[in-house]
Amino acid sequence: MNGLKEHHGDVEKITDVETHHGNNYGYIRIRMILSNGDFLEVAEYFVIQDGKICVSRYRYQWMNPTQQVLKKRWDNTKHFNELYNFPHHIHIDSETYVVPGWELSIIELLDLLEKDINNIKDVILSEEKDQSEKS
Repeated sequence: MNGLKEHHGDVEKITDVETHHGNNYGYIRIRMILSNGDFLEVAEYFVIQDGKICVSRYRYQWMNPTQQVLKKRWDNTKHFNELYNFPHHIHIDSETYVVPGWELSIIELLDLLEKDINNIKDVILSEEKDQSEKS
């Protein structure tokens, strides 16, 4: 898990909630605090096939720092079968607004979040600059 923190500067803290594994399967559930204070919980069930890790079930939940507001949740729970790319889907800002998703790994997720966080920082800095120029 330290590798996640080393490779992604937006991960401030990692807590191992639950981990177990056998010879060819495993489960990991971790919680992270991101550099902007947001909360991320990651849960994956995986199997090892032909020497490669294959994620069979996943849930990645990104929330605000108080863990009261959902930003996005990526998962492959088998509901919303009418969506393109079933069972992969994303809950955006609520449990009820759901769009098609895609399979992704923890590393790919962190890459996406890093871009989102950096875009938000750029918008805030731009707004602050505009305000100071108006003053």
